[in-house]
Amino acid sequence: MDQVLTQSSGQPAGDPLAQRPSREELQAELLAVPEAPDAPPVPDPPGVEQVLEAALRYVRGRRGADLLAVLLVGSGARRAWTAHSDVDLIALVKGKGEGDEIVRVSNRQVEIRYREYKGVEQDLALVPRLPPLLRKARVLFELEGAGSKLTDKANQRFKNGPPAIGMHEKIRLKAECFHRLGKIEDLSQQPATAEYLLGLFLEALVDDFFRLRGFWPTAPADTLRFIASRDAALADLIEQFLAAPTMPERLGIGRNLALHLFHDIPHPQRVD
Repeated sequence: MDQVLTQSSGQPAGDPLAQRPSREELQAELLAVPEAPDAPPVPDPPGVEQVLEAALRYVRGRRGADLLAVLLVGSGARRAWTAHSDVDLIALVKGKGEGDEIVRVSNRQVEIRYREYKGVEQDLALVPRLPPLLRKARVLFELEGAGSKLTDKANQRFKNGPPAIGMHEKIRLKAECFHRLGKIEDLSQQPATAEYLLGLFLEALVDDFFRLRGFWPTAPADTLRFIASRDAALADLIEQFLAAPTMPERLGIGRNLALHLFHDIPHPQRVD
């Protein structure tokens, strides 16, 4: 018989294609790729825990029964210590708490801010820098869960997003920004004063960026990197501003910064 024998698949017997596994057979051989394990927490540098214990003893000795909680914030709470990182503590108290002090423990500078618990709780809805700061705070001491409750509220407030601002507020921010530049130009013959005001101008402009774009403020060490990820041109202008060798050059770049940030916001209404 000269008829060519075929397999049930329709391929001639001995055809290499007939020996290949089907798509379903290949899929059946695949193994699920396991999820990457979470990275272990970065350990604190040697001696930091002893510094925290000593600082906590100091704060508890100062406030006694008035103390509700002690929170570690900043680079310490983020496990981003460096050799020169300060220890930033917020001591939450029942009574009047406004006041700051700086002490030294071993080779670390410890900044302690005393704040009234109820006041901080109320300010969570009003002060943009509080939710990002407190949501990752590390509770070193608390009574009846006061510190944990506050960080939970800060985390919830953070998830809800920063408060939106209307056009009238945006116009006000623009007017204030250009007013600052005008005052600096008026004081250009007083270099020390003008340089100081230029520094305040940049701080205010960065705050305006976060408010206008609807972002929570970041830690100072991450600010420029964050801005670059959202607006590379603005970040480039900020770098030029910081690197400019003379005050007139910084003033010119400052005007470009303001024009870039507020380009789509109208000027205040004229009534004359």
